[in-house]
Amino acid sequence: MKQFFTKFHYKKDYEGLDFILIFILFIPSVFYFLAACVRNFLYSKKIIKTYKSPLYTIAVGNLTTGGTGKTPVAAAIAKYLDSKGEKVAILSRGYKGTLPNKEVNVIAEDGVINHTATEAGDEPFWLAKNCPDCMVVTCSSRSTSAKFVEEKGNYTRLVLDDGYQHQKLERNLNILIVDADRRFSNGSVLPLGALREPVWEAKRADKIVVVNKNFDSEKAKEYCEELKEKYNRPVFLCNMVPQYVYNIKTGVPLEKGAEIFAFSAIGQPQQFYDFLIHDFKLEGTKDYPDHYIYEQSDISELKKAACCRKLVTTEKDAVKIRELMGDDIEVFALKLKPDLDVKGLLDV
Repeated sequence: MKQFFTKFHYKKDYEGLDFILIFILFIPSVFYFLAACVRNFLYSKKIIKTYKSPLYTIAVGNLTTGGTGKTPVAAAIAKYLDSKGEKVAILSRGYKGTLPNKEVNVIAEDGVINHTATEAGDEPFWLAKNCPDCMVVTCSSRSTSAKFVEEKGNYTRLVLDDGYQHQKLERNLNILIVDADRRFSNGSVLPLGALREPVWEAKRADKIVVVNKNFDSEKAKEYCEELKEKYNRPVFLCNMVPQYVYNIKTGVPLEKGAEIFAFSAIGQPQQFYDFLIHDFKLEGTKDYPDHYIYEQSDISELKKAACCRKLVTTEKDAVKIRELMGDDIEVFALKLKPDLDVKGLLDV
């Protein structure tokens, strides 16, 4: 169902049955729109109390549902700050993790990962693996997480992953991530569109990052200029650059030109497949809902579907699949690197 709505939200042209669905979704979308407007108004007028941490706080998030590349950008920011001598804690909600997120869970600290991907959620676990010198914590309340980190006494920076809507915790720098291709969906809020709040709330951003997942970046550059003019904010381009495909157990790269079967549980799978087509013979694909929790039966089905071809997935999915793999199966992951001027982005 989630995959169906994702496709519907980003359709360019509507057909006969689509108009029936638009009619059905219009009323709940109006109520969602009104609720989001009231909530944002209450925050803007300080009627809802917020918490300001003494630690410099950076929020990274988007206006739409689905993957825009916010987590890799959050990781790039955290690693940059760490390289400059800052002690960084990354705050995540822990979506789809089995740990109770009403309380603070320390996923990783001092290079030690305390929980599995299933327990932590795919994104916090991926952050823990890719930012080994940072603390990663999950909790539905980022202000509660912030207070927990403050009590540690030795941290200097907070980075909120997917924190644009979490206005309860004030931030020193608010960064909005926008996908270069999918942009703001069809311009409607949920459930008619993919927007979590009205598109004009982009004005809350201090800076905007446009994430491009294509080899050609010219259209993305044009879109950056368009956003810069529309919102009068600094806009940065982040190109997601594919580096190599590697065995998730051994780290050995997969030879280019190999026949592969790809699978993923991300918000925008086609962009992942497009990267693979460039260097490999993509013989088939399998999509799962975003943040899907894999089971052993899924592995068996994927082995059958792939036949003699190599199984390739995303790094976000790889952290969950690894727990289920036996010695009779090899799974490879695509390594992506965000090409972003992090220094310029963080300069205030």
